[in-house]
Formats: sequence, C-alpha cells, structure tokens
Amino acid sequence: MVSSSPSPPPPPRATLPPPRPAPIAKSPLSGARPDAGMGTAGGGVRWKGEVQAVGDKSEAEEPQRRFDITRAMPSWLFSLVVHLILLVLLTLLTTPAGQNLGRVLLTIGQADGKSEGELAEFSIDEVLLPSEAEWNDSELQSDVPMSTIDDLSFELSAEAIAEAIVPLEFGAGETGIAGAPMVGGRSGAMKQTLLAMFGGTPVTEGAVSLGLKWLAKNQTKDGSWSLVGPYDDGGNSENRPAATAMALLAMVGAGNTHLTGEYREVVDRGLRWLVKRQDRDGYFARDVRDHQQAYAQAQCSIVVCELYAMTKDSWLRSYAQAAIDCAENWQGEEGGWRYFPGSGGDMSVTGWYVMALQSGVAGGLEVDRTVLYRVPEFLDSVQSYDGAGYSYQPRGAASQAMTAEGLLCRQYLGWPRNHPPLVAGVTSLANNYKFNIRDPDFYYWYYATQVLHHYGGKPWTIWNAKMKVDLPAAQSRTGRDAGSWSPQNDDWRAAGGRLYSTCMAIYCLEVYYRHLPLYRTEFDGEAIPGVAE
Repeated sequence: MVSSSPSPPPPPRATLPPPRPAPIAKSPLSGARPDAGMGTAGGGVRWKGEVQAVGDKSEAEEPQRRFDITRAMPSWLFSLVVHLILLVLLTLLTTPAGQNLGRVLLTIGQADGKSEGELAEFSIDEVLLPSEAEWNDSELQSDVPMSTIDDLSFELSAEAIAEAIVPLEFGAGETGIAGAPMVGGRSGAMKQTLLAMFGGTPVTEGAVSLGLKWLAKNQTKDGSWSLVGPYDDGGNSENRPAATAMALLAMVGAGNTHLTGEYREVVDRGLRWLVKRQDRDGYFARDVRDHQQAYAQAQCSIVVCELYAMTKDSWLRSYAQAAIDCAENWQGEEGGWRYFPGSGGDMSVTGWYVMALQSGVAGGLEVDRTVLYRVPEFLDSVQSYDGAGYSYQPRGAASQAMTAEGLLCRQYLGWPRNHPPLVAGVTSLANNYKFNIRDPDFYYWYYATQVLHHYGGKPWTIWNAKMKVDLPAAQSRTGRDAGSWSPQNDDWRAAGGRLYSTCMAIYCLEVYYRHLPLYRTEFDGEAIPGVAE
C-alpha cells in the first residue's frame, strides 16, 4: 500500500558493537518500564544468511492511498462468481442439520482459453469450539449461546468476492502516507470476507463478542470506564480518559459506532463522556497524571477520529479536528512525541500519535502532512540495523515491542513490503519472538499482530496459527470476569490491570478487519527465506 522508497544499503557483515545501555522506558499508561527486551540467546535478525543480534532481553526497555478497487470485471466472470455462490449455497442447504463442516473451500480462477489462470483460494479452516462442559456453564451460556457460535459463518457475497478477487491497490501513494479506507472493513460483507481471507474463525469472533459484553457490563453510569475496578485485578492508579478510550476502541474495532451496531448506546454514552473532557486546545487528558497524559490523549484522539471516519457525523468533526491539531502541536523538534508538548520523543508514545494522525487522514480531516513527513527523522534516531530493530529512545538497545511498534510506523509511513530492513525485522519477529501465551506481553502482541497481519504471508501464518487458538483459550469463562483476560504475569498488570489486558487482547482478535491491509499479498502465505515453519 505504500510508495516505493530507496532501499538503504545492506548492513555491514562485520561484527556489530554491543548495544549501549538504554534509558528506562515507560508503560503506555503509567510510566512504568514497558518491555523486557528483544534479544534472547542465539536470537537476532537474519540478513543475507547472517544472524545479527538485536539487543538482549535483560537490557532492553519499553513500556491506502485511496481504497482503489478496479471494477473492470468482465460480465462472464461476474456470472461465474454468482453461479459458484449458488452452488455453494445448494451444497450447504443439502448438508444434514447439525453436521460439522470441517473446511469450506471456494476456488475462483480464470483461463485464457489455452491454460488455467492463477487461482485465488479463500477458505475457512476447521476450528475447535469450546468443550461441552464449558458451554454448560450457565454464565457463559447466557453470554454467547452455543447456537450463536454454530450459526456464525463467514458468508462470501457476490459483491464481496468480486471485490476480493479484483486486484487491490492498498498503499500510500506518492505521499508516502497511508489513508482511507483504513477503517472500511469493520462491518458487512467486507468484514466477513476479511475474516475468511486472513484466518479469523468463529472462535476468535466468539471471544471478541464475550470481551465486548464484559466491557459493556463494566461501563459506569456516567459513560466512562475505570482502570482500577470494580472488577478483579484492577490497575493501581486511575486514568478514566485512557480507560474509556481503550474500551471504545475495542467497541469501534468490531464495527460499533454511536449511530449503529449492537453496542450503539454504549459507544454513544462513552463518546459523549469523552468529548465533554476536551478543551479548546483539543486536549482530553488535562486532569490525568503527568506521565499518563500523552498516552491518554493519543488514545482519545484515535477514538474520535475513527468514529468520524466511520460515520462522517458532522457533530463529531470539530472534536476530531481539534484532536488532530493538538497532536500536531505536541510534536517534538526531533519528529517524535513524549510526555509533554514539544518534548523529545520516545518510540512508545510516538507510535500512538502516528496512528492518531493516520486515523485523521482516513477520516478526511485536515492533517498537516509535514508533521508525518518528520516522523521518519525520529524513527531513524531510534533504529538499529538500518531499521530492522527499534529502541525506546535514541542510543538504546532494541526490544521486541519497540521493534514491532517502529515497524508498524514504517509500514504506515511508506516502506514497501520488500524493503530489506522491513523484511529483516519481520523475519526476526516471526523466527524469534513468536506468540507465546505462557509469557504474556499484551503490548508486544498488540503491535506484532498488526505488523505481521499487514505483512502477510508465512510470518502472519506462523503468528496467527498460535494466536487465534491460544488467546481465546486464555479468556476468563466463568464468574463476573467472564469475557475478560487476566493481566497476571504481564509486565504492566499493575499499571493497566484487567481492562488494559482485555482491550489489548480484543484488538488482536479484531485484527482481521480492524484495519485494512496495507499490502496486497497472496493470502495462503508464501515462503520467505529465513522464516521458520
């Protein structure tokens, strides 16, 4: 989805010097140290057959151009699509009731009259539903009845299939900045198509449904959410703007707005609570503790900008535009963002502001593109290995979470998919920092899931194969916490608590449709040198 940019020269083959000690990073909510480093013994970036270390875990820190769909489709191809759908429907209708369909495979191709053309396959893999004992639990059953899961299917309409098989030009275009329709896949036929194409399952959607139900249940009467409770494992300090923004982002990511959706009223109450806190300067978080303000402000900005992009509700435009203006005014001289307006940047805060500005671009708001053009200056200052790794601040050691966040910024700001540092960074994440439910790191999961989803291919297949099974399985299924994720053993459990971990988990499971992919790839995954199976 991005415009091509000159590739940097490959890294030298000589042994790299050890990384300098890095400053202590802050958490995305409270200012605590957010990540435990990128390197492990023997780990690193593989580049041209050579393994280069990317920092040690003990040292590191933390915390679409247009959606241009060519519609030049021959009439015979449209007819073929329609007839294929009818055949699939007839097959499903003749399947005995209650039979579990293991795999539905729809193959669409074209021939030139001499030989078969390329085939594009869209499939729904067999999924494991919760056990009978789990579904017999009365509280869980009242949340998501078994019939709801049984009936949940990813139907591909004629329109959705037509859009999917026509070449999609996702990219940043000449500006090097991604734009609308970033949020255009969250509902309807496109949502179902993206779920099928990128590996979503009824189990992942069931987990999202349970998570949203838990969030709705814990909304306060005034429309806000709390980090500290009333649920178990709350955070150790309050930040209502951040808590409200995170909960709303989960709701909005599944297609709910203040105008439509199952949780329309929940979103409307939360949004109105949020905009009442915004001052004339566009600032939502003035009453929040110092180090938490920047994160809360960015998260609130993303919410109002995404809702405006999804609805074009004129009532919301002034709030969204004021948030964009505030973000632009907060940028530091080095091109990044940190805790206070104009202060030096750090990778953790900067990533949130990049996404806030991208949400403004997606909504057609007035975004000063020179602000985004300056971000690579900051990214260059925290990169290592020509951009394959990233640290929290300049001269620090690269860590897995900051690398994932830095690579996501690079993807949105113009790096093409075949850019060598991007390939090297993605390869390292796919090889050495796979999804591991036994070592919870919701912040890393949030960014790595997005980077690998956009990149696609084998790295995404490797990551998603674990995430789509293990993350729903870790969801609480009984008691008043049913639908949430425990923050236990995560580095930021004290800062964000159960609401933070639950929202981050939901974002991961919404990734199939939450943001449209930045690159057009083969969806069955291609082999990439150096990426382990």
